[in-house]
Amino acid sequence: MRSKQTRHKGSAKRPVIRVEAGIATSTEDYLAEEVPVAMHFNGTPYAVMMTTPADLEDFAYGFALTERGLAKVDDVEVSESLEGIVIDIRGDVRDTRSPRDMPGRSGCGICGSRELEDIVRHPEPVGEGISIHATTVERALEELRDRQPINTVTGSVHAAAWIDAQGTVILVREDVGRHNALDKLIGAMRCGGVDPTLGFAVITSRASYEMVTKAATAGIAIVAAISAPTALAVHLADACNVTLLGFARPGRFVMYAHERRVRC
Repeated sequence: MRSKQTRHKGSAKRPVIRVEAGIATSTEDYLAEEVPVAMHFNGTPYAVMMTTPADLEDFAYGFALTERGLAKVDDVEVSESLEGIVIDIRGDVRDTRSPRDMPGRSGCGICGSRELEDIVRHPEPVGEGISIHATTVERALEELRDRQPINTVTGSVHAAAWIDAQGTVILVREDVGRHNALDKLIGAMRCGGVDPTLGFAVITSRASYEMVTKAATAGIAIVAAISAPTALAVHLADACNVTLLGFARPGRFVMYAHERRVRC
């Protein structure tokens, strides 16, 4: 049972019936919020994402880079309506990727993409970045456990964290969608002027191909996931010069690509 805790933005309290040892009790529980967020570029609709409504400006900056290749954002406007939230991103969008014609669900990074080339993109290889010791990953995992406020009260969201070379957690962003959490982290790094060559990312999800693609697009050279990668993710990590770690747990992990950056 989760202990009673203060509500954080991105969670909502709802009445529930809790059954333990055959006894039903009326109580309340915190649930992760999931709302439709319409992503616009220069006033033109592009996609609708199901997103946890926290750190939305960070999400805008990260989404602009990883989905549209927009390295410089001039302005972000977030507005609420009865139907959901609209984020309008202003900037010089030069890529030719088509707008998505259906919502992007929280568990999927490609829903609504209409062309194959919109799905499996190959970013430029990342630079060498840093090298880390295996114990640095363990230290980051231990600290991250207490740095996920929404997940602490709901138990149902992913986190993406930025870790420095010593294993200290610098930034954490959470979302019901693993790719949204990573976009939020990348956006927070951009807004905060964080150098992607001086640390690594930890994600509390599987390492699917779009997670590797987003990381490479942002210049992140090391990604550690607590779950497994897919075969396509390993292929893209190898091609993009990304060190990919999976099954990251205290005291162990598996290296799938470019293991030279991790010292044991």
